[in-house]
Amino acid sequence: QVQLVESGGGLVQAGGSRRLSCAASGRTFSTYAMGWFRQAPAKEREFVAAIGWNSGMKLYADFVKGRFIISRDNAKNTVYLQMNSLKAEDMAIYYCAASRGMRAASGLSGYDYWGQGTQVTVSS
Repeated sequence: QVQLVESGGGLVQAGGSRRLSCAASGRTFSTYAMGWFRQAPAKEREFVAAIGWNSGMKLYADFVKGRFIISRDNAKNTVYLQMNSLKAEDMAIYYCAASRGMRAASGLSGYDYWGQGTQVTVSS
């Protein structure tokens, strides 16, 4: 069992930056692929970024390429999402997820554990 706790959400101005963190419990974090997803009001949850177990593979949704960076620190059991050049449309609840598969994946069904989410609000 893996427990995930996101942090770092809050209010940020359009064009600004924010770094989200996701702390994982358990001794097997380094063997999990990790992902970030988001859900805006009245919208489906969507893929944002994912990283493989050893950071060798990273995937990004087209709408965040060049703006967001996913990374992980296996020694700290933590995955990060650095968000730059934030836009109003980035406003959502951001969820961290863990997959027992070691490779990064973009599908929701590929993830076994989910955090509670952290709200990111972008003001224009």
